[in-house]
Amino acid sequence: MKIRLVAATIVAVALAVAASTASGASKATSITVWLQNDAQNGWADTVAQATKDFQKEHPGGNVDVHYQTWTDHLTKFDATIAGGNAPDVIELGNTETTKYMANGVFADLSAQKSSFPNSGTWLKGLKDSCTYQGKLFCVPYYTGARAVIYRKDFYAKAGIKGTPTTLSAFVVDNQKLMKKYGKDANFSAFYFPGKNWYASMAFVYDWGGKIATTRKGKWVGTLDSPQAITALTTLKSIVKSTSRASLTTDESHPYPSVVFAKDKVASFVGNGWEWPYTLDPKVGNPALADVMGAYPMPSHVKGRYMPTFLGGSDLGIPVTSKNKDLAADWIKAFTSTSAMTQIAKAGNIPNTTTLLKVNAADPKLAPFAEAAKFTWFIPVTPNWANVENANVLQNMLVNIFTGKQSVKAATTAASKQITSILNASA
Repeated sequence: MKIRLVAATIVAVALAVAASTASGASKATSITVWLQNDAQNGWADTVAQATKDFQKEHPGGNVDVHYQTWTDHLTKFDATIAGGNAPDVIELGNTETTKYMANGVFADLSAQKSSFPNSGTWLKGLKDSCTYQGKLFCVPYYTGARAVIYRKDFYAKAGIKGTPTTLSAFVVDNQKLMKKYGKDANFSAFYFPGKNWYASMAFVYDWGGKIATTRKGKWVGTLDSPQAITALTTLKSIVKSTSRASLTTDESHPYPSVVFAKDKVASFVGNGWEWPYTLDPKVGNPALADVMGAYPMPSHVKGRYMPTFLGGSDLGIPVTSKNKDLAADWIKAFTSTSAMTQIAKAGNIPNTTTLLKVNAADPKLAPFAEAAKFTWFIPVTPNWANVENANVLQNMLVNIFTGKQSVKAATTAASKQITSILNASA
């Protein structure tokens, strides 16, 4: 995701902090909160209740909630930082936080960590995205995990009983599906777009590989490690034999759920929200309600699942806020156990492992909650966004799946590019 922080922004932050320090603690009772419109559309009542709970502690306190969209929230946020009028609380995607943390945009919450609800049981994939150089700069909010969404009727007609618990069994099941339905040139037993790096990196981490690591204080791309090469070679074989998805598009053009709804796909790796999206009459097929299921992607190691990427949101307090204590109190109310329970019931995975049981009670959410127990996350470095913007992983995967490069050549080139980008001056 694009983050446009420039030197002038950091200078503005520093000046604002100095002015705030000189003027002393603020007695204001009003805070501004920026949330994404997912909350507005899915759990606005929880937002309202958090404000009521906050006002019990701060009578007369006002919370001005502004709902944002993912397409332009960073551009707007950067403008408010430079202009000295940033919100007191802001929601960011968990892959967006690092550069802001590294550039001193967020207040250090380390000393307050224990006062935030369920901080001892935060999901690792979210906690890691809020931690930079050992310090806490934001609070985990909610997330979504990926699992295999599948057609029960296709599986049954292909002679598959139950769902696979190992990767080898998964491969055998998909071979059965291709034998049964593969004469249709548009059918995929396992629909896998070529640029789907989130699902692809799950294979890498399952084999013990990583995108990058640090050595002697420097970042080093490690997709050319033996573990990563083995993982991506295995994935290439699976994609070649079971998927008819485009090898040059990502997982949102089109969404696999849209193709799945047209009776041409037996399974795909998807987020929890893609289940109801598949059944939406505007884009999908409500008639599939009784034949859909999901299960965590099985590992190549018996007895565990393949790690999933947790894509979610965090809540930060800009260092320029004159109302940091109030902002922290509102976040505490909004991430309380009761609030997180309601957010979980709305179809999301809450920020704590202690509430995964809420998701487990719903058969449509249980597989995703189970998958969330095994996770991987991107390298926590200020320059990671530049890797994403350069499409390094996507281009590598296309080269591998299309045969333009060998797995070794593609991963070696990608690793060199990642090393260069991550070590570049900010």
